[in-house]
Amino acid sequence: MKNRVAAITMAALLLLYLVLVMRYAFVLITTDVPAARAMGFALAVLPVVGFWALYAEIAFVLRGESMVRALAALGELPVDDLPRLPSGRIDPKEADKQFPAFQAEVEAAPADWKAWTRLGLAYDASGDRKRARWATRQAIRLRRGKPLSPRSA
Repeated sequence: MKNRVAAITMAALLLLYLVLVMRYAFVLITTDVPAARAMGFALAVLPVVGFWALYAEIAFVLRGESMVRALAALGELPVDDLPRLPSGRIDPKEADKQFPAFQAEVEAAPADWKAWTRLGLAYDASGDRKRARWATRQAIRLRRGKPLSPRSA
């Protein structure tokens, strides 16, 4: 819950920043100085990219959470019985020991979004956030009826 509040706060601050940048870009665009106008148009690109990135990140999180809820409803979530470090995080060495089972599941059923979701959770438990996001993206693609990206084929 604490992470969710922090993420919502950061998203709200980013939105505020992007709105203020867009407002400043508009002020520059409406001046009579050609250099200021050019700077205003250039500055207007930042909020567009920022809004797109924020939307993409929020959509990714919501879709990922939806898949985890669906797995939980089906009773197919991996059991979270891994030992914890003093910080409360999962011990990555212990998570690595369980990882081959999830990898084998994906290799046996590469078109199963549930297997990819569990693989993403296994990567996350092992501390490999980059691959966790990649596996989750594959799961999202499959759940939406799209083919896997070329990297996984």
